[in-house]
Amino acid sequence: MSETIFAALRESHDRQRSLCRQLLASKAHTEHRTQTFSALRIELAAHAAAEERHLYVPILMEDMGLSSARHALHEHHQMDELIEDLQVLDHSGRSWMATARKLSEKVHHHLREEEKKFFQVSGKILDEVQKARLAKRYRKEYARMVKSLASGETLISRLKRA
Repeated sequence: MSETIFAALRESHDRQRSLCRQLLASKAHTEHRTQTFSALRIELAAHAAAEERHLYVPILMEDMGLSSARHALHEHHQMDELIEDLQVLDHSGRSWMATARKLSEKVHHHLREEEKKFFQVSGKILDEVQKARLAKRYRKEYARMVKSLASGETLISRLKRA
């Protein structure tokens, strides 16, 4: 049996949970915090872009999935806003850590809801061939986005040092 879109997504979900835990355990004024935040930001952005294109779009086309997909898109937007807030706040300040906790809570809530509810609705809409095809498309898009976002991160780092 081929890999399904849900298995591919759970892999990224596990990375997101791990990175959130690492971020909350990080100490102020450390390279580890900066690197962990960067890795989480890239992971969330690459995952969201690929997931929206290769799972949410097909589900949005079905009446049965419309509400669930719209809710999930809204939560992605909320996480994007928290990431933007974290990028401009002082990484050593209390408000940064409070916002990081909000982000972690939102990520964990979203992943739980997606795995417990959205995947079940989607599983009823998609057939096995679609699930396998979407997994391949998701993985290809995810890898492309990670590469693109990481190269942008490298360029920004170089410009800051110059």
